Amino acid sequence: MYDIILASGSPRRQEILKNIGLSFRVKKSDADESMEDGIAPSLSAMKLSLLKATDVAKNEGSDSLVIGADTIVVSPDGEILGKPKNEDDAKKMLKMLSGKKHSVITGVSVMRTFDAKATSFFVSTDVYFKELTETEIMWYLATKEPFDKAGAYGIQGLGAILIEKIEGDYFNVVGLPVSKLVDVLREEFDFKLI
Repeated sequence: MYDIILASGSPRRQEILKNIGLSFRVKKSDADESMEDGIAPSLSAMKLSLLKATDVAKNEGSDSLVIGADTIVVSPDGEILGKPKNEDDAKKMLKMLSGKKHSVITGVSVMRTFDAKATSFFVSTDVYFKELTETEIMWYLATKEPFDKAGAYGIQGLGAILIEKIEGDYFNVVGLPVSKLVDVLREEFDFKLI
């Protein structure tokens, strides 16, 4: 049996794994998460997820499976939206997303420590925002929820009311496409949750 390690401090990713009954421990990666310019968002997300998994795996025992993940919000114009720097930046992002479709891409990497076998994949979900009024944007900013979230919103919180619909995996938007992850654990690493 593997020792499962989540290479992420994200409480949302931890909650997703707890909700499916997976026994794991958390070890946050110290890897440099800066993105290179000119790389497709899907490749960037997978590269960063592998970097995180590798950083944690190098200090673990031989019976570990390390899961790294990185979520990227891509604006309707293809710009990568990180966490807002301040209130003005968050407001700009929310206005950019208002009434439009954007993508959320999560790259996931799983690394087995005894032989360094690694598998990486990404999942993309389209998110459609409602047309937001100035009042709605100012209300949401006042909640402080946007400030620690890529793209300045959290679908699993108050930000849910800003969203008209999604096409794809909801859990991917939260930060971890858990159904695909369970498939990869089973198919690539012979780890059966069910």
